[in-house]
Amino acid sequence: MVACEVRLDLLSIIACPVCKGALELEADEIAPEGAADAGEVLTGTLTCAACDERYPITGGIPNLLPPELRDAEAAAGR
Repeated sequence: MVACEVRLDLLSIIACPVCKGALELEADEIAPEGAADAGEVLTGTLTCAACDERYPITGGIPNLLPPELRDAEAAAGR
């Protein structure tokens, strides 16, 4: 896992949807130099420093749904 400070400008304006705590970024994959989205996190996790809830990043998009809605979405096969 790669610790990364990519897109910290966005981290300063988003918060945990459960408790409004600060989110910390853990990047697994970052778009390479030369790519249209160079330097952006493609996969990883945002973790709330306050309540320890985790939000996945897949395809460059963070899923910030609260856990119960995220579980319902997964059960529906979306």
